[in-house]
Amino acid sequence: QVQPVESGGGSVQAGGSLRLICEASGGLSGEFMGWFRQASGKDREFVAAIGWNYDSPYYGDPARGRFTIARDIARRTIYLQMNRLKPEDTAVYYCAAHSSGDLRLWDSYDSWGQGTQVTVSS
Repeated sequence: QVQPVESGGGSVQAGGSLRLICEASGGLSGEFMGWFRQASGKDREFVAAIGWNYDSPYYGDPARGRFTIARDIARRTIYLQMNRLKPEDTAVYYCAAHSSGDLRLWDSYDSWGQGTQVTVSS
């Protein structure tokens, strides 16, 4: 089973950028990998997803127009480029391997990384 490992989080001022990295090590992964985020006291929220063999990304409402998901098939790595960050983007960001079902739902994923903290100050 694939084990996602995230990196690249940190603290940034509003308007800044960060790039998150997810390395999908271990066994076979699903066809899609996704990014979710969870702010303190809130539900886990879909950010973006991309297929290893499909070049069409999927974005949740928080990401459209500001974030870009990409993948490096040879390195089994997923990237999330986040631009024009806002304080409301502050959350723990998780990378996950999709198993089945709606890409936008967290319970459609069966392997999760431990998360990386993103903090955006105003």
